[in-house]
Amino acid sequence: MNSHSGAGLESVLSRAVAASQREFFICWSFTWGDLTATVVPATVFSVAAGAHAGHSSTVLIEALPRSILYFWLYIYTFNLSNQITGLPEDEINKPHRPLIVGVVSVRGASRRLVGATCLFVLSGAVFGVLGWTLLWVGAWMFHNHFGGSRIWWGKNISMVAGTIAQLAAAWQMVTPLTSAAWRWILVLAVPLAVLVSIQDLRDVDGDVAVGRRTVVTLLGEKKSRIALGAAFAAYPVAVYVLLYSHAAGAAKILGGLGMLLLLIISVRVLKVRSRRSDNLTYMYYTYWYCLTLASAIPAFRA
Repeated sequence: MNSHSGAGLESVLSRAVAASQREFFICWSFTWGDLTATVVPATVFSVAAGAHAGHSSTVLIEALPRSILYFWLYIYTFNLSNQITGLPEDEINKPHRPLIVGVVSVRGASRRLVGATCLFVLSGAVFGVLGWTLLWVGAWMFHNHFGGSRIWWGKNISMVAGTIAQLAAAWQMVTPLTSAAWRWILVLAVPLAVLVSIQDLRDVDGDVAVGRRTVVTLLGEKKSRIALGAAFAAYPVAVYVLLYSHAAGAAKILGGLGMLLLLIISVRVLKVRSRRSDNLTYMYYTYWYCLTLASAIPAFRA
C-alpha cells in the first residue's frame, strides 16, 4: 500500500469515527433523561425473565446487549417523534432539549426518526418481539402525530400501551410470556392511566400555551394534586397484595423500599410545588419503576 492510499484510508476512518461520535452524541442528547423509564427498567425485567426461566448467567449476559439496543431504540424513536412535533411547548417547558438549542435541525431529526424506526422494527423482528414493537410505534404515532397527546385520555392510554409493549418485549426476548409475567406487567402498566399524569404537573405552562388538555389543565392544579397524592398513597396497597404478599424475603425488602418511595412521591405531590420539584418527583417515580422491576429478579428466582 502506497502512502497516498494509506493516508486516504486513514482519512476515511477518521471521518467515520467522527460521524459515529456525533451520532452517539445526538442519540444521547435525545434520550439521557428517560433512561430510568425505559432502558434500565426494561433490561432489568429481561434479567427477571431469565431468572424465572432458570437461565445461566452466561445466557443472561448474552441477552443484555440485545435488550439495551432494543430499548434504546424504543426511547430514541419516541423522543425524536415527540420533540419534532412538540417544539412550541418545549420552548416553554424544556428549552434545554436538542432541537431547541440547535444540536440538530428538525430536518435532521426527521431523517433520524425514519432510520431509527426502521432499525427498531428490524430489531423487533430479529429478537422475536415484532408485535410489541409495532404496538409501541402505533402508540407513539397516535400520541405525537395524530393528536393523542392533546387529550388527557389519549396521552395516558398511549403510555399504558407503551409500558405493556415495553415489559412484554423485555420478557419475551428472553423466554415466553407466562401468567406470572402478565401479573407484573399489568400491575405496573394499567395504573399509569392515572399515575402518569404526574408528568403534567411540571408542564402546565407549555400545555396551556398550546391548548393541550391534560388532567391537570382540566381539573386544575389543586384538585389534580389531591387526586394524584391519594392515588400514589393507595397504590402501594395494591402492589403489595398483587406482587409481594407471597414473595420471598429479598423481593419483599426491595418492594418495601419501593412502596416507601411511592408514599414519598405522594407527599411531594401534595406539598412541594415548583417546576423543578415536580420534575424531581417524576424522576422518583422512574426510580420506583426501576426498583420494583429489580425486585422481580428475586421474586421469580424464588
